Amino acid sequence: MRKWWPLTAVCLGAFILLVDVTIVNVALPSMADDLDASFSSLQWVIDGYALALAALLLASGSLADRFGHRRFYVYGLALFAAASLVCGLAPNAGVLIAARVVQGVGGAAMFATTPALLLGSYQGRDRGTAFGVWGAANGAAAAAGPLLGGLLTEHISWPTIFWVNLPIAAVAIALTLRVVRPDSPRASSGGGARSRVDLPGAAAFTIAAGSLTYGLIRGGESGWTEAVTLATFAVTVLALLAFVVIEHRTARRGGAPMLDLALLRRPSFAGLMGGALLLQGSAFGCLVLLSLWLQSVLGLSPVAAGLALTPLAAASFVVAVFAGRHIQRLAPRVPIGGGLLVVAAGMLLLRTGMTADAGRASLIAGLVVTGIGVGLATPVLVSAATSTVPPQRAGMAGGAVNTFRQLGMTLAIAVLGAVFTGRTAAALAGSGTVADADGGADALAAGQAQRLVEAAPAGHQEAAQHLVHQAFATGLDRVFLLSAAAAALGGLIVLALVRPPRRSAPGAHGGGSPQARPERESVASGV
Repeated sequence: MRKWWPLTAVCLGAFILLVDVTIVNVALPSMADDLDASFSSLQWVIDGYALALAALLLASGSLADRFGHRRFYVYGLALFAAASLVCGLAPNAGVLIAARVVQGVGGAAMFATTPALLLGSYQGRDRGTAFGVWGAANGAAAAAGPLLGGLLTEHISWPTIFWVNLPIAAVAIALTLRVVRPDSPRASSGGGARSRVDLPGAAAFTIAAGSLTYGLIRGGESGWTEAVTLATFAVTVLALLAFVVIEHRTARRGGAPMLDLALLRRPSFAGLMGGALLLQGSAFGCLVLLSLWLQSVLGLSPVAAGLALTPLAAASFVVAVFAGRHIQRLAPRVPIGGGLLVVAAGMLLLRTGMTADAGRASLIAGLVVTGIGVGLATPVLVSAATSTVPPQRAGMAGGAVNTFRQLGMTLAIAVLGAVFTGRTAAALAGSGTVADADGGADALAAGQAQRLVEAAPAGHQEAAQHLVHQAFATGLDRVFLLSAAAAALGGLIVLALVRPPRRSAPGAHGGGSPQARPERESVASGV
């Protein structure tokens, strides 16, 4: 029994890391009320965490190689716990967003090191079992997030969704220090280029992703031709150019770039990165708005809203666990491309059911179908990516998949939020019930539907109630349509570009590096 204690330490960290991806969605309306937060602030509560994960995953892996995986994992846990404490104590939205970014930094250190910790702790059949259990814990965390968030928010308060991390992190730290063997940091090779972490590349990528996300949120809030919006997009272009130059120069000088851009010239690898980005964005980007609709428009409690959102993650978990072994036998483009097309079908089902008089039951079929698509596509993404590159780039390829997934989530929340507010403003305009259509759209997006109804002129509140339902449904209709289009595009890209790996190659789908193979067992659906 003692041999499984390292697995327990890793799974505890994975649980709090991944549950924080989904647990926050249900608490957003309560946060908006207590902190008087705008919709853009609510977007950043989610995006700040996902963006830090996306930007720092690859760099964290390199740093952990240099300074030791156990040490880096413990530091990540401690930082994550400290940031969780600050999240719950946040007096305003700005502090909460900053703490969520720090949470993401700690999460990146944890997520980048867990495969190496399991590889160092287990051999042979035990290694496969460990990765299978770790993957199941990931899926369970994603599925439990909405319900756990609802229970804590409704029966205690929203800060407890963050404070619950503290005792779990403390146990994980103590257990890791006691039962996980310290590993030897990678030799620095005398300070050569190969030993240096690509911090300039990581900085350029972070600036590009952050400014793009800010520009999308700002554009939806203040207008696409507004000076700050345009300036932000200009910063994005410059940062992307700098990233390309830095990565090319680092590779040419024999260094270790954050991402070897030559890999993107491989059609299969490029197709998988596009699929990873569009899968995460299309399947999960709408959940923020759905949570707001369930609570602020339908008036559901946080627990009921959490239960209403659970079918997606639950279906994904069930499919990945019970069909995962069979999925691995197929050419990767089949489950990934097919899964994306199933996600598109799920989004179209959600769109069909979204009317002014829709209730929570209208979500069940669409969320279940979407979850099936995620469960088909997710388990093979990492192994498919690592099998398309040389063995020495397998770790980079696996990290790139998770980076693109988090980036997809971040950008989708920003884009879909802008689309939603634009459509709801159009639906509110000219009604005569809401004087300021843009302000009304912002209020709906911030979970303040009832305040909008109460502000209507006397005798018009019933009409305002119907208008709120109609406007929110109109916005969600367009969100689901765009999500379906993104998922279908991703599926077609994967089916067109991804080809079966050459089985004779050392990194082929059936083999690969020792680090790449076990990662196929992961069924994480939320990160």
